[in-house]
Amino acid sequence: MAGEKIIFTSESVTEGHPDKLCDQIADAILDAHLRQDPTARVACEVCATTGMVLIMGEISSKATVDHAALAREVIEKIGYCGGASGFDAARCAVLVALDRQSPDIAQGVDSAMETRALGGHDTGAGDQGMMFGYAADETPELMPLPIALSHRLTRRLAQLRKSGELPFLRPDGKAQVSVEYDGGKPARIEAIVVSTQHGEEVSQEELQSAILERVIRPVIPSGLLDEATRYFINPTGRFVVGGPEGDSGLTGRKLIVDTYGGFARHGGGSFSGKDPTKVDRSGSYMARYIAKNIVAAGLAKRCELQIAYAIGVAQPVSVLAESFGTGLLSDEQLVELVRKAFDLRPAAIIERLKLRATRYLPVAAYGHFGRDDLDLPWERTDAAPELRRLAGA
Repeated sequence: MAGEKIIFTSESVTEGHPDKLCDQIADAILDAHLRQDPTARVACEVCATTGMVLIMGEISSKATVDHAALAREVIEKIGYCGGASGFDAARCAVLVALDRQSPDIAQGVDSAMETRALGGHDTGAGDQGMMFGYAADETPELMPLPIALSHRLTRRLAQLRKSGELPFLRPDGKAQVSVEYDGGKPARIEAIVVSTQHGEEVSQEELQSAILERVIRPVIPSGLLDEATRYFINPTGRFVVGGPEGDSGLTGRKLIVDTYGGFARHGGGSFSGKDPTKVDRSGSYMARYIAKNIVAAGLAKRCELQIAYAIGVAQPVSVLAESFGTGLLSDEQLVELVRKAFDLRPAAIIERLKLRATRYLPVAAYGHFGRDDLDLPWERTDAAPELRRLAGA
């Protein structure tokens, strides 16, 4: 998009959004199992609707976890307690339908194809698929600006709700930011959309004023706003019914919110509720780690990396790099550099990024990447010096 003037839009949702509620329950369950059994195999899905949560999937673990009680704890912490929010942690039904991991899948994960005939035990990929990672130098956290600003807005909504500063706010909400790019660089903000669940007592005028002055202006850089920027605050005029009462929720339905806001491609696999032998999660984290370190090393201004796996096989079947014409090296040379610098087998990724010791609940809302509020191993740029050395840069 160098030389072009375009508008790109990304969205974020609050932790009380029904899909995100499900992601958080799934990752809380994953964390609980990994705390007791770091080798647990977890593939947990959650769906929610009016008055009900369903926990389903496959878990093979030595841990003892009260899944229903844990779900209620997460729901209450998000803010769905009592009648005001329309969904109640204490009164909703929680159904649990969990089985063990299929032995056909387990044997490929336990012993990768490359070592199976030799009696080895290298970890094979838990599924086939392709994973993408992305980084760009347009924000300090090396994320696309539209998704970075959208996340800041939704986190601000949650902060003001939980602190009581805006007592009429309820847990469900969304934000959307449209950024105008000129010559590949962010130039201004075209539009901002904020929709938040609220109590009956607040007027539309009071809500719009509070969101503009207490949410948008403290978060969005003033230099990106101008007289032509458009604001849409609760544009339907009413958002009292929200959360699972207003719309059903499902794990993995906010993949683009979880990643790069649509700025980069996505392989389609969701993260939440999956242990790190599932390359949907570990491969995506590794791809982000590599792309971010390439940009941090100054080898490209933008970088997208694809890694693809076959189930039960340790080594990836392909690696692809795309620097969109911003790289000091060709894309083919970047792939060679990646293969030289990084071990992309699932077991090696798990070890390098400490994925069995990571707690996943904190990233189940407000994005898995660009989280400068958390010390996430895949967000570190400790590989940048080695990449520069190998590249001779």
